[in-house]
Amino acid sequence: MIHSLKSALFPRAAKRSGKNRCGGEIMKTLLGFSRIVDYVAEIIGKSVSWLILVAVLVSAGNAVVRKVFNTSSNAWLEAQWYLFGAAFMLAAAYTLRQNEHIRIDIVYGSLPRRVQHWIDLIGHCLFLMPFVLLMVYDLVPYVRTSFLSGEVSSSAGGLIIWPGKALLLAGFFLLALQGVSEIIKKIAVMRGDMEDPTPYVPSHAPLEVETPAGEAR
Repeated sequence: MIHSLKSALFPRAAKRSGKNRCGGEIMKTLLGFSRIVDYVAEIIGKSVSWLILVAVLVSAGNAVVRKVFNTSSNAWLEAQWYLFGAAFMLAAAYTLRQNEHIRIDIVYGSLPRRVQHWIDLIGHCLFLMPFVLLMVYDLVPYVRTSFLSGEVSSSAGGLIIWPGKALLLAGFFLLALQGVSEIIKKIAVMRGDMEDPTPYVPSHAPLEVETPAGEAR
């Protein structure tokens, strides 16, 4: 009754309230999608980190066999490249989620946090997403051609090539999904719909040095 009366007396306010509720529901759905993407990126990123250890073991084993038995295998050499490439590409999305990609901070750290949010959002929309989507678009026929032709390494005893190319496609696809997730979260933070999941901490923040009590300042 009261709500109906308010709607009749203040139609514009009621309309704005309805739009806000609709926008809130849409943002809630988008944040749900973002949580799923983040979860998948975390599972994959943490899992493939073990491939670095496997690559080190393969590399060490290959070196020992070459020195002790004076023999080697191109397949094992290429396998360690595949393992390292898989760890690098498949963990890229998780690294973006953790905001751990290398950034050269000259001005960014001195700006207010809201300005930083705008820089991140514009950077994701104008630079990250066009690049990763272009890579996905170009890699689909690249991987398909390699798979259908049964492409193998030009080195004697080498491995088939298409799994390595497929890793590139999978890595950029996951990075594209994570880019969408980061854009959603950035907008939600700027709207006040969620807390900042990665508050910025300058990597070169000044250290607080304790002065001994007896030393003059």
